[in-house]
Amino acid sequence: MTAWTYQNEPVTEEDTLNHYGFVYQITNNVTGRKYIGRKYFTKAGYKIIKGKRRKIRKPSDWVDYWGSNGSLKKDIGDLGAMRFSREVLRFCKNRSECSYWETHYIIENQALLRDDYYNEWLSVKVSKKNLVKS
Repeated sequence: MTAWTYQNEPVTEEDTLNHYGFVYQITNNVTGRKYIGRKYFTKAGYKIIKGKRRKIRKPSDWVDYWGSNGSLKKDIGDLGAMRFSREVLRFCKNRSECSYWETHYIIENQALLRDDYYNEWLSVKVSKKNLVKS
């Protein structure tokens, strides 16, 4: 399996501790075609606590995640995961940051306008109050 990397180093569980999620790029190393997306380290779930159903956060499938785009997933199935690389572009502190930076990278790279990107659409909802100014 191709591991996630950040600045050419493997991403570890320790890297995830102070972050909500990340923005990533998956690259088809055969064709050069890319996909930009975002992924969260946890997902919503439920647990019965003292007889009551409570919302909790539980680990997501980020380690094994290969994006949501159908064409990308088909190419991974046809070519094999070993012919793709997965790179974290930016770690994010909250959901709004993930949305903002995913949008930023898609627009900066003109991913919706170029044939060398798998990206086909963009939907974003960002709250300014939740953005961390860098």
